[in-house]
Amino acid sequence: MRITVTMARVLSALLEEQEADRYGLDLMKVTGLTSGSLYPILRRLEQAGWLLARWEEIDAVAAGRPARRYYRLTAHGIERAGAALAELHAATTPRPKGVPAPDAHLRARPAW
Repeated sequence: MRITVTMARVLSALLEEQEADRYGLDLMKVTGLTSGSLYPILRRLEQAGWLLARWEEIDAVAAGRPARRYYRLTAHGIERAGAALAELHAATTPRPKGVPAPDAHLRARPAW
């Protein structure tokens, strides 16, 4: 899965409280994303098996608000999100001059 900056924001927010159910408005506030950016990301994460989603079971009239859709990372999602964010961090962290990238050996051309 391609990890964009906006997806990294969502994954970071979900990893902060791995055991908590998070809902859209909460994630929008934490990430600074609009609903048009957030919900497609949540849908992709759910389709990839990284995220579980469920509707809140409430009486909307008694609660005075519509039911919320809650999201939580799966065990697989926690593992993959952590690895993806670590890779992104390693790829975007400046290195001192002369220090090769961790994967430089994979990009190096043979000497022959």
